[in-house]
Amino acid sequence: MGIKVGHSSLHRLVERTELPLAQAQSESAGVSIDGGKICLRGEEKEGGQWRDYKLVSLHGNVCEAFFQDPEGLKNWSNVQPLSPIVTFLGDGHPGIWNAVESFATQSWLIRREVLDWYHLKENLFKVGGSLKRLEAVEHLLWRGFVNKAIDAFDGVKSKRAKNFQAYLTKHYQRIPDYQYYQQLGIVIGSGDVESKIKQVGARVKLSGARWHLHNVSRILRLRCAYLNHSPLLSVNVLS
Repeated sequence: MGIKVGHSSLHRLVERTELPLAQAQSESAGVSIDGGKICLRGEEKEGGQWRDYKLVSLHGNVCEAFFQDPEGLKNWSNVQPLSPIVTFLGDGHPGIWNAVESFATQSWLIRREVLDWYHLKENLFKVGGSLKRLEAVEHLLWRGFVNKAIDAFDGVKSKRAKNFQAYLTKHYQRIPDYQYYQQLGIVIGSGDVESKIKQVGARVKLSGARWHLHNVSRILRLRCAYLNHSPLLSVNVLS
């Protein structure tokens, strides 16, 4: 069982902790990337100024987080052991796919980008309107019939429907036959990284928590080390 620590103690721990970036020990065939938020100290207008960070999960291996450091993420990705074919999962946020684009730039790597099925389904039902239409489109998307899914909203004049059509067009190449992928054992959802984002957020978003800029990367690395069960953490103090 871990030892619970308060926010002030956590700040002091972060100040004196220097951990290396995580290193996977075996190949990963799946990579999920998601974004989280952390509040900076000294930027407390209207309750605090939140900044974004990226968290990367190598499926079945380690995770690591990067704060305003796309070059660091790229360099880290290039030294991780990956399978010849890697499935990249993410939601529809452009920042996620920008990170995916720069991830693991080795020429031999075959990349397979997949739009998270559960985010896709959630966005579909946000369109609203006829439930019968929504369920029909859900089936089309589940089997990868993107053009037919787009056409199903041609007669709908709502802004949400038009936005969803644009969303499908933008991610056309990332929408496979999900049923077939599932049968092959290929992951179709990014729940792995979302779970880790929530666990990291549980500590960095403590009530009233504000972080000095120079400590942001440290606390993120510390939390990832805990999630990775890093042997460098001789005492479990963060659960």
